[in-house]
Amino acid sequence: MTMRISHEAIYRYIYVLPRGSLKQTLIKALRQERAYRRKKYGRKGKPEETRGKIADMLSIEERPAEVEDRTVPGHWEGDLIMGKHKRTAIGTLVERTTRYTILVPLGKSKDASSVRQAYTRAFGTLPKEIAKTLIYDQGKEMSEHKQFTIDTGMQVYFAHPGSPWERGTNENTNGLIRQYFPKGTEFDKVPIREIKRAQRELNDRPRAVLRYKKPDEVINKLVALKV
Repeated sequence: MTMRISHEAIYRYIYVLPRGSLKQTLIKALRQERAYRRKKYGRKGKPEETRGKIADMLSIEERPAEVEDRTVPGHWEGDLIMGKHKRTAIGTLVERTTRYTILVPLGKSKDASSVRQAYTRAFGTLPKEIAKTLIYDQGKEMSEHKQFTIDTGMQVYFAHPGSPWERGTNENTNGLIRQYFPKGTEFDKVPIREIKRAQRELNDRPRAVLRYKKPDEVINKLVALKV
């Protein structure tokens, strides 16, 4: 069976993925040498729908190679766990190498600005050495990712829609978190101390993937966390 790749897929790769001098070199080699791609139009002459998309996203495909093989700590995955009727939420942040987990109380404040500020505070408790990148889904709560990067120095990379396996560590951890906060939980009624207790217990739980060490133990061997 022969694999076929459309010319549009090749153009999309060249214009969206490469950066810097590589991008300029590839564009120079194209027949038209345009620095951008014009909007595609549908059958009725209308531009393709772009509403609802987060501006200036960097694809997960652009993340550093060290993220994928987990050899270097400091790369995180994030998500929201929604409460009853999706009215409330908590943020879940998991470090890929150590499985260290941070639970971020949000309650009803799950808009983009509130989430950005809450995540910035959460990562502000960590040394820069273990706060390098964040992989996230395309939820609108991360639409202020550019300001988040300015605030924290952490670059955000976005997974493809409907691809939870691209944030597998976070998805697995969310399953553990649901043991504490089952579906239907109203997070604005859960005391912050209960959320932080769940965080402590998760990080004090031996993990088979860590050769039965605890996330707390592993991350503290890398760098001492600020109190």
